[in-house]
Amino acid sequence: MLTSYTLGVLLFSQAGLATAVIDQDRFTQTDEVAYQEIADGHGAAAAEAIERLLENQPGDPALLINLAAAQIQLGRYDRAAEAYRQAIASDVRYDLELADGRWTDSRLAARRGLQTLEGQVLAMR
Repeated sequence: MLTSYTLGVLLFSQAGLATAVIDQDRFTQTDEVAYQEIADGHGAAAAEAIERLLENQPGDPALLINLAAAQIQLGRYDRAAEAYRQAIASDVRYDLELADGRWTDSRLAARRGLQTLEGQVLAMR
């Protein structure tokens, strides 16, 4: 089954939106990654929802990347970096469609998010 997910991902120097297209039967709905909460700036609600989902879908890059976005909204940069690292190391892997229409591997999206986060945190110091 082909299912799409909308997720918040940091790429380059700004927050952007991406769509993950996943070819796995265990994913069924586009609203299961707390995108709306992130888009509305409700990082705490998003993080809580995503952490519950991760209990049944551990290692899912879409969830981990969105968890990173939620943690960034909350100013929890260490937790965001850890979520990106988990997405990079995940055994689950698929392509993400970025807001500009380009496609990229979930690990590459997580790496770019982590690099962006690290650059922004360094700039704040």
